[in-house]
Amino acid sequence: MNTIYSGRAFLRSEKGSCLWKKRRNCWIRLLTNATVGDRELPIYCVDTTENKVALSFDAAWGAEDFSKIMDILEKHNVKVTFFMTGGWVTDHPDCVKELVKRGHDLGNHSEHHYDMTTISHSEQEAELNSVHDLVKELTGYEIFLFRPPYGAYDNAVIKTAYQMNYYPIQWSVDSLDWKDYGVDSIIDTVCNHKALGPGAIILCHNGAKYTAEALDTMLTQLEEKGYTIVPISELIMRENYHMDVAGKQIANE
Repeated sequence: MNTIYSGRAFLRSEKGSCLWKKRRNCWIRLLTNATVGDRELPIYCVDTTENKVALSFDAAWGAEDFSKIMDILEKHNVKVTFFMTGGWVTDHPDCVKELVKRGHDLGNHSEHHYDMTTISHSEQEAELNSVHDLVKELTGYEIFLFRPPYGAYDNAVIKTAYQMNYYPIQWSVDSLDWKDYGVDSIIDTVCNHKALGPGAIILCHNGAKYTAEALDTMLTQLEEKGYTIVPISELIMRENYHMDVAGKQIANE
């Protein structure tokens, strides 16, 4: 059955269990919003019994330490998720290609790194589409993870992400590397964080001053604690889940 929402054509499955939207001349399945009460929530962490955590990097500026970060990740045989702005993709296309070549996740961090809560729905769509199309043209990679700049979101931002077939991702462990407190601070903040545990999502920044220098020891200590470090795509559930009030993704029974 065809249905019209906000002037756009959609298809609903016969059972009404999912919604499909036409995008770039093909039909894509829309994700179900993760609603808790009247709040739309991104994924902060995942409820899992497996001793694994996801490591992510936001890439909005700079690539001076990119090669060093890649080499350290390879040394530990670790794959991560890079959330990239459109500006970063444009300025560092070889880095984007290298990420794909090495098997890392690519995530959308918006075109201009605006606070997404301050712009209109159509502008939000444009911010996401721009990065999506840049990366697709450059690498063929279809991005499906989105992290709002500054971690700023409201119901409208999360709804837009889900409507565009993105899983909105936050974090439960902030390395605070962007504060430039130093190498030891990053390692201690991550490895002794109260929220560190199975299913945690760790936030770092590609362009922060001390991140590359701290990374090797940070990964070693996480491994010594028994954690397997994975990209976000290998941590989150794609369907049949709900969220608790803290943004933890939990499998439906």
